[in-house]
Amino acid sequence: MSLQYIIDGCNITHHPKFIKNIPKKTADSRAALIEFIGTNRLCGSENNGAWVIFDGYPDASFRDPGKANLKVIFSKDQSADERIKKLLELFDNSKNVVVVSDDKEIIFFARACRAKAISVEEFIRDKVETKRGNSILDETKVSFSAMSRINEELRKLWLK
Repeated sequence: MSLQYIIDGCNITHHPKFIKNIPKKTADSRAALIEFIGTNRLCGSENNGAWVIFDGYPDASFRDPGKANLKVIFSKDQSADERIKKLLELFDNSKNVVVVSDDKEIIFFARACRAKAISVEEFIRDKVETKRGNSILDETKVSFSAMSRINEELRKLWLK
């Protein structure tokens, strides 16, 4: 079954990892976040759904991404935290829900609803760094002599 992500947009737009990964000339951090999530496939499979919740009202220049699996919700007169809680309560099976927030109250509420709660750091790091090749496997260096020995052993095994 597919996962459903509920993302606290304000937490991410103010997070240093997000700020570091977006272009410096970006005027609208909300639109940049939507683009960032889609480009880096932060929610994994295309079958997974995502709701990005922001505080307040949308700017006049804000455009909906138009993707079926990515919804943008503005909390308007209530706080984004309250909107996230209400959205969480709507799910019958919250075991398939992942809440992304650094807000302790939201994290505890999500866990009480039996949803998985992850930090903004986890959400960004797990996907972006492995996509860029910063995984542990890429950091291992093999000396030239060791590489030659390995190649020689493979030749003996494969080229009998």
